[in-house]
Amino acid sequence: MAVTPHMYLVVLPLVFAAAVVDAIGGGGGLISLPAYMVAGLPGDLASGSNKLSASFGTFVATIKFFRSGKIMLRPALVAAAAAILGAFAGAQINERLSDAAFRVVLLVLVPLIALLMIFRHNAPDRALPMTKGRLALCGLIGLAVGAYDGFFGPGTGVLLILGFTWAAGMDTVTASGSSKVVNLASNVSALIAHFMNGNIVFALAVPAMACSALGGYLGSLLAIRRGARFIRWSMMGVMALLLIRLAVDYL
Repeated sequence: MAVTPHMYLVVLPLVFAAAVVDAIGGGGGLISLPAYMVAGLPGDLASGSNKLSASFGTFVATIKFFRSGKIMLRPALVAAAAAILGAFAGAQINERLSDAAFRVVLLVLVPLIALLMIFRHNAPDRALPMTKGRLALCGLIGLAVGAYDGFFGPGTGVLLILGFTWAAGMDTVTASGSSKVVNLASNVSALIAHFMNGNIVFALAVPAMACSALGGYLGSLLAIRRGARFIRWSMMGVMALLLIRLAVDYL
């Protein structure tokens, strides 16, 4: 597929912005995937190209969080392994369940999740000790969110952060960092499938990788320095974008 200067002007700045948002509180795909489609790529090429650029942004953010000591590696790896299985199951469910029906359910669930984020401020200031019970919960969180990611996708990072804080006892910044490990595993798995199917426009996705890497670094730096309140407001913005998208798609 021929790539024009107009495509670069549309995709590159939006991919950068998406990577910043994704590194802070998840949900960058709500910006980057539509950017590829607005630039003129069909759905399969847009999805594959987006996974390539997004993977590098997530990788850079993961490294930054890890170096800052804001990742609980063992629960993150357990959740990542479970998320891969969950994503496979979610993809299978997607083939059997009406997508329109699922979107209606999400139209109800997303506002409820947003209300919980506003009124429930019980995330600990520091990560609680990771017991066997909390480690098992991390696996269940990865499995459930992975299934959601395989079925639908947008907002996966937000759900991971919520699960890691409320169920697994992580503080908000550590939950954001740990969620990147899960996102990275999911992205790489999907990227391999897209690569094998030839669904990547490298002439566009490779420059976008650099923008995504820069955005991932900046977003993770902001999240680490600005802390839980900043991450929570970013997550609220992502949930608002998701709700708008669901409503538009449904209507």
